[in-house]
This record gives sequence, structure tokens and C-alpha cells, in this order.
Amino acid sequence: MSLFSTLNTGVSGLNTSSLSIATSSHNIANVNNPHYTRQRVITSASIPLSTVPGDVGTGVKVDTIARIHDEFLYTRLKQSSNMLSYTSYSQQRLQEVARYFPDLNDVGIQKDIKNYYKAWNDFASNPSEGAQKINLIQNAKTMVSNIQNTRNQVRTLQDSVNDELKTNVDELNRIGEQIAKINGEIGRVESLNQNRANDLRDQRDQLEQTMAGLVDFSVFKGTMVTENVIDANLTDQGKDYHLNIAGFSFVDGPTFHPIVIDNAKNGSAYYSIYHEQQDGRRVEMTGLLQGGKMGAMLDLRGRIIEPDGNGYPKDGTLQEYVDDLDSFAKTLIVQTNNLYAQSAQARMESSSMRGLTPTTPLMNFDSSFQRGSFDVVIYDAQGKEVARKNVEINALTTMDDGSAQSVVGQFNRNSDDNQDNDATNDVDDYFFANYNYDPETKQGSLSFAPTDAQAGYTIAVEDKGSNFAGVVGMSRFFEGDSAANIKVDSALITDPSKLQGFNAPVDGNNTLANAMVQMQYDKLSFYRSNGTVASETVESFYRFVTVKVASDTESVGRSNDTNKALYNTIYSEYQSVSGVSLDEELISLMKFQTAYSANAKVITAIDQMLDVLLGIK
Repeated sequence: MSLFSTLNTGVSGLNTSSLSIATSSHNIANVNNPHYTRQRVITSASIPLSTVPGDVGTGVKVDTIARIHDEFLYTRLKQSSNMLSYTSYSQQRLQEVARYFPDLNDVGIQKDIKNYYKAWNDFASNPSEGAQKINLIQNAKTMVSNIQNTRNQVRTLQDSVNDELKTNVDELNRIGEQIAKINGEIGRVESLNQNRANDLRDQRDQLEQTMAGLVDFSVFKGTMVTENVIDANLTDQGKDYHLNIAGFSFVDGPTFHPIVIDNAKNGSAYYSIYHEQQDGRRVEMTGLLQGGKMGAMLDLRGRIIEPDGNGYPKDGTLQEYVDDLDSFAKTLIVQTNNLYAQSAQARMESSSMRGLTPTTPLMNFDSSFQRGSFDVVIYDAQGKEVARKNVEINALTTMDDGSAQSVVGQFNRNSDDNQDNDATNDVDDYFFANYNYDPETKQGSLSFAPTDAQAGYTIAVEDKGSNFAGVVGMSRFFEGDSAANIKVDSALITDPSKLQGFNAPVDGNNTLANAMVQMQYDKLSFYRSNGTVASETVESFYRFVTVKVASDTESVGRSNDTNKALYNTIYSEYQSVSGVSLDEELISLMKFQTAYSANAKVITAIDQMLDVLLGIK
């Protein structure tokens, strides 16, 4: 054992202390980095010299620089981050929707409904007064305008969520590409077993946690390694890396497989998400993505988009609100027009119906058609009923397939409607039905026209459960078929004097107006998009929609509070293991500084001994 060997022992201690100080300095510098994992220099005694009477130590060597990371705890942190991101985004968007329904503050559509029916009540008191007609039409315009605006606001938010989805898929692909690059760097650095790419692994963990905020995924990093010798909390994984999203490979070591987002097949420009295989074939994964911000977006916007539909989703919370508003508006339109058709007109012509061919069964065309019937009533110039005919509607009834069972066939059939053995005073003697369908535009319309326009006869339709007049719009107070296009009939807006409150055309008759007032108390059938039928009053069904919005918002708010508390707890636990403690690092710094000084004194002592030795020579 020479002095030079002893000098090397001191140098090893000096170098180790220097490296330890550098590592502590690195920890302190990153104390405010939430994604940094504290590092520790792991040392052991160098291989000794075997001598008699025993081994002589040769100093210290650095085995590795380890990061104190608990993969199990980190996985829980990612999961809690995923759940928090899901509920946080959902809460933000639902709170925005709730602001579109301000009915709890005595404003909004619910108040409009009350004002609308109050106007009908005022009109029923004096059905010939022009001011009451104008007031009624104005209140109706206000109500339908607010219905449209609310629906448009929800749809606009849904469109915005769809646009955000595209942005977040691009972000997801960017993260995946970065992870793949880092995996290549980690593999290069750790090609020697003792090397640990600590900072690169921290960067990868940061990207994983960011990705966890976007979507749920699973990752396999090789065999789990626990090193209790270094630290009881150190649990890390090996060099392999496979990250899957919804069961599809996304990152495989240094290889990245991007997700494809496209809206080419959807008329609404709503996006679908695909996994693209190596042969170019695409597998849709829109319905499989869960959790995180993107999972919340899909659950809000909707996932199922049928190519032969209207391009909009068949599911989703926001789509459900839109569908419920459409159901509300359609039932309001149908039932109001059903009643308004009881008011006698010189002729009747339906709204234009796209896609209803003469041979299409009515009940297949629109679910609002119901098995039942309607009466056609004819009045003379004095308002006296002169004829009445019943038209049946069933599952096979068409507009005009050439059979006697079609609407036109039943209407025009030469029958003794009055059962007075007189073939000249029945419905078909005063009016005739015709269904005109244009195959090019695919538009059809039904008309009830007088056989003699100068005779002064008028026609009315009284529904008996079929909803026929209301669905086809034989005599309209409202136009449209959903909340997107509901409006007061254009003819009434142009000339409010055309508004009628009677059944039979007799001065002072307010039967129709009274029926409209009564309608607000009647339970109507609202056909929802999920196939259920709600039997509610107009006001009750709208209240159901607003209560559902409020309930969904409150529910996701409670879940978000729970997830926030859970995340904070797990994050604190994670930081207690992997975070940097300034107190601990300062103590270590003083310890390493003292060790450095001591090793420097050893080297100084050896240097002096060498001087003495050389002086003897």
C-alpha cells in the first residue's frame, strides 16, 4: 500500500462529494418543478486491496444516480388526474349550458309560456279585437324566438366542443410523438446498465400525466423493480415501453402510431376518431375513448354518428338537451296546429313534407302520427255544419297509394256521410283531397280544395287521436317541426287579422281560443329521442328539461369536488416521496461539503507526506 494509493482514496472521496453536491444543487434548482423527481447519489466502497493482515480500503465509488420514484403511486396520480380532468371539463361546459336556461330567475322560456297562454286567454275574451290578435302573435313570436335561441346556443356549444376535440387529438398525437422520441433517448443513455436517464424519465412522466388529463390509457414499461437498498419508496420499471389507448397501440418504444380524426363521412362536420392500421385500413375508436378531457368531450358532444342520419350524434348530454328542446317544440307545434285546424277555412293546404312519398306509411314517416282518426267537417256560409266524414289512420295508411284506405282515398270516397240517403250533400260533394308529390325535389303537400269556390263552404279538421292535422300542418298557427325552425305562421305575422278563434265561422264563436287556453293544462305526449314518451303538460315538460340541466350540472359539480380532493391527497402523498425538500437538501449539502473538506485535508496530508519523503532523498 503506497502513498499514491492513499492519495487516490482521498481523490475518490473528493470526487464523490463533488458529485453529491452537484446532485443536491440539481434538486434545489428544481424545487419548484412539480414534475421533477428528486435524485440521490448511490455509493459503495471501492474494491479493497487484499493484504496481510487484512483488506485495505481504496476509497469510494459511485454506483448510480437514482431518482426516488414510486411507480404505483405515480399510476394513482395519473388516474386521479384523469378523473379530475373529466369532471372539471364537464362542469365548465354544463355550467355554461345552465346559463342558457335562466328560468329560476323568473325569466326565460317558462315565463314566455305563461305569457303566451295568458294572451290566448285574453284573446278568447274578445276574439274579434285586433289588438288582442296582435298581442297574442307578439307573445308567440317572443316565445318561439327564445326557444330557437336557446336551442342554437346549446348547438353552438356542441359545435365548439367538436372543434376542441380536433385540437386535443392533435395535442395527443404531439405528446405521443414526443414520448416516442424520449424512449429512443432513454434507450441510448441506459444502454449501459448502471446509467439511469433520470431527467428523461421525468420528462416522459410529465408527458404521461399531461396525456392522462386528455384520455385514459394503459402503459407497460417492463418488469417492475423495487430497490429497498436505495430507498423504501423506490419502485420503477424497466426499459420496455408500450402505451395503448382503447386497446390500440399508440407508442411502442421509439415507434409512434398517430390517431386519425376525420369528418368526411358526417354531414354535420362532426369528427370521428380512428386507429389507422399499417395497411391503411381504419378502425373507429370514437365510442371506445374514455376518461380525461376528450372522454368528457365525447360524452357531452355524443359518440354515435350514423352515416345515413343527419350528421349529428345519436347520444351525448348536449345532444340530449337539443333533442328534448326539439321534442318540446314539435309537440307544441303539432298539438297547437291540431287545435288550430278546427277553425274552418275556405281551403286547406299542408306544409311541404320532404320525403313523404304517396305510398309511404304515415306512421313510418313520423313517430308523431298515431293510430286513430280525424273528422273532416264542412260548414255552410251561415256556420252550420252540413257534412262530416271520419278518416282512419293506422300502421298501413298512406297519403295516396291508389287504395280506398289512403287519406286521399277515404276523403274522396263517394259515401253517404250524413246517412240521409242523399248522395249530393256529403264531404266529397263540397271538397276534394289531392296529394301532390314531386319526385325531383322529394317534396309533397296535401290539399283540401272546394269543388265550388263560390259556394261559400268552409272546411275544418277535428283530430281524434291521430295528430294528422298537426303533423302535416293543414292549418297552421306555428310553422316548423323542431326547436330549430319553430316560428309563428308567416301569414299571421304579415296580417294578424287572419288569426281566428272560432270553430264554426260565426261571429262571437271563441271555441277554438278556449281550447287553446285549456291546452296548457292537458297532458300531451312528448316523443323523446331515446324512444320514451313523456306524458306531461307543456310547462311541465319544459320544466323537466331545465331541471335535468340543473341536476346534471349539480351532479358533475359534486363529482368534481370529490375528484379534486382525491387528487390533492394523492398529489401530496406523491410529493412527499418524490418531491424536493429544501430542509433535507440543505442538510445533505452541509454533510457533503464537510465530507469534501475532510477529503481535501486527506489529500493535503498525503501531499505533505510526499514532500517529506522527497526531502529525505
